[in-house]
Amino acid sequence: MNLKIPAVMLSVAMLTACSKKVGPEDAVQAERGTAVPAGAATVTVKSEPVAPRVEIVGTVGSERIIHLSSRLSAYVKEINVSAGSLVLQDQTLAVLDDRDLRDQLAAAEAQRRQAEKEYQRAQQLFREKATTEQALTSAENAFHAAQAQADAVRVMLSYAVIKAPMAGVVTDRRIEAGDLANPGQVLLALFDPQRMRLEAPVPARLVGKLPLGATVEVKLEHPSRSLRGTVTEIVSEVDAMSRTRKVKIRLDDTKGEVLPGTFGRFAVEEAPRPAVLLPTAALLQLGQLEMVQVVENGRVLRRLVKTGPAHEGRVEILSGLKDGEVVLAAAKE
Repeated sequence: MNLKIPAVMLSVAMLTACSKKVGPEDAVQAERGTAVPAGAATVTVKSEPVAPRVEIVGTVGSERIIHLSSRLSAYVKEINVSAGSLVLQDQTLAVLDDRDLRDQLAAAEAQRRQAEKEYQRAQQLFREKATTEQALTSAENAFHAAQAQADAVRVMLSYAVIKAPMAGVVTDRRIEAGDLANPGQVLLALFDPQRMRLEAPVPARLVGKLPLGATVEVKLEHPSRSLRGTVTEIVSEVDAMSRTRKVKIRLDDTKGEVLPGTFGRFAVEEAPRPAVLLPTAALLQLGQLEMVQVVENGRVLRRLVKTGPAHEGRVEILSGLKDGEVVLAAAKE
């Protein structure tokens, strides 16, 4: 018998069948990851001890910096160097006007000669018993005083010629010919380019990793190069603001090319701690997101991770992975 089903009932039945709900487990199973690429290399995650490297930055300076000051009040007669000039030890750098001192020396020499004659005359009279011992002593003292005065003026006259106390580089020139130099006024500054050091504030907890005599690899910004250095001094005072101590590292083989004020850095290893490391190639970068591709049940799943410092071609995973998990050794888009 041919039964006719009303069109309305048929439509309802079809709508009911089409609106059958799919369970969440079915949806996850349908969308969960992709197949592992054929021949893909994997890495098993495991924790291992890592010694974190703390980067310390500092500034290069010279172990020998000399500020040359005037010891006279006199006009600058000539100045023979400029900032950046290479100078030799005992090279004349500047000359002050010494005319007043030369006049003083001439007067002191004349007084010394007169006192010497008086002393000689007193000696002759004393031998002839024509004068007292007291008069002889007085003449002798006057002669020695005049001689000392002449020597003092002669020493002051030597200060009019300013010479380099060492071989080095002029780093600062603060006066010109014709200027008036006053006692204590800095005229020039020199530094020794062969004895350079890096001065860096080191966290107090890490100073024990840098004993005196320890060798450190220092990387400079300009010139861009790495140098070996030796820890020569550790300041005992702790900075109250930064909780650091200043460490001074003498640089080897600078070849006179490193200038004061150059930026430098070196690294100090902290105590080892457990960490999860993965090859850098296993990390997938999507904009600002960092992911790894985890292998589970033959499928590849992407997972967000948080990374830390790099360690010689590997990167530390701070969160997102645990021991025993497997990831692709080379991440693929």
